[in-house]
Amino acid sequence: MKHPRNIFLVGPMGAGKSAVGRQLARSLHLAFADSDDEVESRTGVDIPFIFEKEGEAGFRKREAAAIDDLSNMDGVVLATGGGAVVDPDSRSRLGGRGFVIYLYTSVDQQLSRTNKGRQRPLLESGDRRDTLDALLQLRDPLYREIADLVVDTNGRKVSSVAKEIIDNIT
Repeated sequence: MKHPRNIFLVGPMGAGKSAVGRQLARSLHLAFADSDDEVESRTGVDIPFIFEKEGEAGFRKREAAAIDDLSNMDGVVLATGGGAVVDPDSRSRLGGRGFVIYLYTSVDQQLSRTNKGRQRPLLESGDRRDTLDALLQLRDPLYREIADLVVDTNGRKVSSVAKEIIDNIT
């Protein structure tokens, strides 16, 4: 199979979408975009601030607009936010405009990977494991609904995941 012109990465927080996306873009000579970065660029504030001022619904509206624009690009690897698939229009756009790869990872791996780095508003209150488990239960079927390929990232290095994807699309 000739590699697709657009690759969209979906999956839960901590699955490695941004890191794997950057590696894929370099390897395939495509542009890289991250929907979370795009939302922050458009608003001039970080995602936690958007959640604080507009709530999750306000953020999701902004995210859907960014995904609409970014998924219309040609020759892009797009890393989406973990909740992007909750919006039916975003699911439809992603599924219809490119090759969708679900980067699956376990809740244990998510806990480990989300302890550092980016602030994650959905993990700010309550039990982190319970929150991640509930989100995965809700979103896993949505990721799978639009996925052309599912890749397990548990315990794997970015280069290994990227190589598996490239092997499957070239």
